[in-house]
Amino acid sequence: MGRVLGIGGAFFRARDPRALARWYADNLGIDSGLEGGTVWCQAEGPTVFAPFPADTEYFGESGQTWMLNFRVANLDAMLAQLRKAGAAIDERVQDQAGVGRFGWGSDPEGNRFELWEPVADQD
Repeated sequence: MGRVLGIGGAFFRARDPRALARWYADNLGIDSGLEGGTVWCQAEGPTVFAPFPADTEYFGESGQTWMLNFRVANLDAMLAQLRKAGAAIDERVQDQAGVGRFGWGSDPEGNRFELWEPVADQD
């Protein structure tokens, strides 16, 4: 059976696509290529693909049907950077044994995202 190699893109509607693309580039270092730049190349690592129940509250607003999870090397530093930039960041940070640490925020258009600092390899 053929298998996909990874996620090739994440596409979603925005009221102001260029402004939102700039926000992601300026605050999370994700270049969309919309401004003629190089598209974002991810660091190798795990990607979770998980459908959630239709009535989940995990994504925030009930109208949000998807949520991006971004892997980060240092959750505390990324949360501080986003707060300093004025982003809407949840105060709660969750530690999940054997998985890592999680934090959440919303972009300027209200799209909730998750930040994940995976647990370090324990070889």
